Amino acid sequence: MSRIRSANTKPEIVVRKLIYSLGYRYRLHVHALPGRPDIVFGSRKKIIFVHGCFWHQHPDPACVDARKPKTSTKYWRDKLTRNVLRDAEHIQTLKRLGWRVLTLWECELADLRNLIPRIKRFLDK
Repeated sequence: MSRIRSANTKPEIVVRKLIYSLGYRYRLHVHALPGRPDIVFGSRKKIIFVHGCFWHQHPDPACVDARKPKTSTKYWRDKLTRNVLRDAEHIQTLKRLGWRVLTLWECELADLRNLIPRIKRFLDK
């Protein structure tokens, strides 16, 4: 588990390159904010989290990456549940502080054509 990255993951880099190519500028992993958001647009008060489907348990039933392991089930259930609860707590705190939050899931990055308008809508609103 020591090889599991919390920052600069492949999905995150894909989203960052896409956002940069659209002309938006951002800050990365701002430590002063709850949950150390992946991408922060300070002047817009907007945040984007790029979540791995397994580690953050993507709630979409069609997502095969979010399935739970079949071994050590109690350990994984507890660990993944803590991750989901912590994510919800961070997002709620950020919203209370006046930030708008968008969560992008790893499986959604397969179709960038659908992702571009979604990101633009979020950032330009």
